[in-house]
Amino acid sequence: FRSFFFGSGEGVSEGSGIIIREDGYILTNNHVISRALNSNSNTISSRAKIEIILPSDMDKLYTATVVGRDIDSDLAVLKINAKGLPAAELGNSDELKVGELAVAIGNPGGLNYMGSVTAGVISGLNRTITTEDGRTLTLIQTDAAINPGNSGGALCNSKGEVIGINTIKISSTDIEGLGFAIPSNNAVEVAE
Repeated sequence: FRSFFFGSGEGVSEGSGIIIREDGYILTNNHVISRALNSNSNTISSRAKIEIILPSDMDKLYTATVVGRDIDSDLAVLKINAKGLPAAELGNSDELKVGELAVAIGNPGGLNYMGSVTAGVISGLNRTITTEDGRTLTLIQTDAAINPGNSGGALCNSKGEVIGINTIKISSTDIEGLGFAIPSNNAVEVAE
């Protein structure tokens, strides 16, 4: 897995991503890139761009194109012009059990914290969350810290396999440690 940053138009939206093929295909959350796109399309606005920084070469910016996205599952596939990238190993999210190790990797807070790792456990499976815009997602719950910028990054098991795509954090004055990820099996099916 690797982590990425995405910039858009008049503001900047940062997030993370996962290399899923060595020839430059990257999986992330739709909400990380949606501000850079023309509404209801995969076309990047003329006033925006999506850029990717690989941790192995922080001085090089890759311009990404949008291969496809799915608003309902909050997933998007991007493509950069690169070869020989280290693709993530994807695990089987259907085999997860509550209490297993969960490691969240991403870029909380942006470039200064690129590649941050937090650890916890799988706190729950098949959690139904309704987003602010009315979409319903069935997610993995974890207490590994997931913060803004982690979106689109990897949730891994003890073998280093990606078992989820970090997507949502719930926070309030009386709730802490509720992070959620899209199960890897669902993400792969949508991405394909």
